[in-house]
Order: sequence, then structure tokens, then C-alpha cells
Amino acid sequence: MSSSLPQSNFIQGGFYHIFNRGIRKQNLFLDERDYKRYLDRMREYKDKHNVSILAYCLMPNHIHLLIRQNGPQPASAFVQRLHTAYTMYFNKKYDLIGHPFQGRFKTKMVGKDEYLMHLSRYIHLNPKKLVAKIPSYKWSSYPAYIGETENDLADTKFILEMFKTKNGKLEDARYSYKDFVKQQDEFFDNIQNLIFPHES
Repeated sequence: MSSSLPQSNFIQGGFYHIFNRGIRKQNLFLDERDYKRYLDRMREYKDKHNVSILAYCLMPNHIHLLIRQNGPQPASAFVQRLHTAYTMYFNKKYDLIGHPFQGRFKTKMVGKDEYLMHLSRYIHLNPKKLVAKIPSYKWSSYPAYIGETENDLADTKFILEMFKTKNGKLEDARYSYKDFVKQQDEFFDNIQNLIFPHES
């Protein structure tokens, strides 16, 4: 689950779960400006590298992205540029040297629609221990999925299409997705242990 893919394994039309955490589990984001800076660069580079952000969540000490590679350029180039830019910003702001991230980001290719659904739910459930209600967490694409905020960063259409009813109403798809996330089951804890073993 937590292995990195060589660039040759990134294919046009492929879906990828990208995740990483701060070195020694330290925080990657220390104030709101840090979160905004990361999201701003993500917004800028996704178009330059022709990727779509299907879902994301920025936690204080780790990040999760679900992305689609739309062109021939490996999606890894997008993540490398994003993290290089954020590292330069972070080190300059806090007068640090070295890498705030724990090594190279991890990648998991996502092959099935059903897994995309569950993975998006896992990503959106990440803040459940930080906030009383996950729609209130600002650094996630979940509020956009359920229509509580406008978001020009996350492409919610692909996954919400899986939740559309026969009448095809977006409102119904959002409601169904919200209910799907609420179900939770044990999926969150199971996949969390696979991605970041032994992390409390």
C-alpha cells in the first residue's frame, strides 16, 4: 500500500492516491496561511501538469490527494513540483533547512470505481478526530462534495456521478454521498493502519 511508483507506472487516465506526512510526524502546516499556500500551489500546478484533483485533505502533519493523470506527463511531476515549492516556502518562512516531508511521497494506483468511492470517503474522514462535524473542516474537499462550499480546486463530478439516481439530480447525488460517508463502517481505521502503520 505504501510503496512509491516509478514514473513508468504513471499512465494517462490513471487514478492515484498520493500521501505523505511530516518528517518525524511533525506538522506540515502551522497556521492558516500554510494550508492556503499549499492549496494555492496545488490549484496553480494542477492545470500546468494536466491533472485533476478528485479529493484532498490536508491534516496538520500529513496530506492525502486523489488525483487523475489526464495527459502523458507522469502525475509524479505535479506532486514533485508542488512539494518542492511548498518546502521552499515553509523553510523560508520558519528559517529551516532540509525537508519538512518524510521522504518521497507515497503512491497507490487506484484501479476500480468502487475503490475510488471508498478512498474518497477515507480521505474525507481524516479530520473526524479533530472536529465535531467533518463538513466544518476547511482543508478538505468534502464541503464541496456535499454542496456547502464552492471549490474550483476539487473535481467532484467523477465520483458524484456514481451516486446519481435515475433522475440525475446533483442534489440527490450529494445527499447520497453524504450518507455514504456517514456510514463509515470500519473502512477508515483499516486503511489508516495500512497507510500509516502504528500511528496513533
